[in-house]
Amino acid sequence: MKGNKASVPSAREALDRFKMEAASDVGVNLKQGYNGDLTSREAGSVGGQMVKKMIESYEQGMK
Repeated sequence: MKGNKASVPSAREALDRFKMEAASDVGVNLKQGYNGDLTSREAGSVGGQMVKKMIESYEQGMK
């Protein structure tokens, strides 16, 4: 697999929804498609929120 293309289209859609939800949680306004105008701080906060939610989900599954 080359680049960041998901092999399963529904997985890509789910990740995009997850990313939009995480961005909303931290107050970053994402738009569909290219978001190259985000600052590093904004992009990092979205990624960090996504990781935080993934860890919380995993921990809930362990209970």
